[in-house]
Amino acid sequence: MASAPPLLCAHAGTMRCWRRCCASRRLRRSSRPVLRIGELRGLPLLTVGQRSAEAARAAGFLQVLSADGDAHDLVALAARHFSGAPGPLLYLAGEDRAADLAGELRRHGLTVHTAIVYRAVAAERFAPPIAQAIAAREIDGVLHYSARSAAAFVRCAENAGLAQQCAQLTHYCLSARVAAPLIGSAAQAIRVAARPDEAALLELI
Repeated sequence: MASAPPLLCAHAGTMRCWRRCCASRRLRRSSRPVLRIGELRGLPLLTVGQRSAEAARAAGFLQVLSADGDAHDLVALAARHFSGAPGPLLYLAGEDRAADLAGELRRHGLTVHTAIVYRAVAAERFAPPIAQAIAAREIDGVLHYSARSAAAFVRCAENAGLAQQCAQLTHYCLSARVAAPLIGSAAQAIRVAARPDEAALLELI
């Protein structure tokens, strides 16, 4: 399977120093705007899916649980895991978010502090090798993991004058929400995973 440069590029932001992270019993903050990842690694960390969980473990986090789903599954996992926690949780988030995770957690009685640690910038054009491969019909299908990246794909196709060729590809989508930007395009074959996780997505291929 060929790989391509990402259509969303993440740019790291700054985060203040926290004594407890992501569902801790006590959470305190210093005034210095620096990220001290070493102080967070021993804390419990919940992720949406297995890929994020694996990345967290590779980064040295010792207590990692995956919701194996979407943001709503993550909320449910956090609500179960931290029910009755006396202190606030630290939510490491992107600048643009598909769901109000903090708001949903608050409805479960949890206090949440949101730290914006990255922003994703959407590409406007395909990398030349990808545009050439699409034009030459060397690509049969595309995996879409987020609605924003799917929208970026549609925009890049239009900017490259490849909308018709991209419409003839098979589009494999993590969820119905991810597929939404493609439905408004001329895409002819859109397949949606039975569950919002990578294993289910790959089962479509």
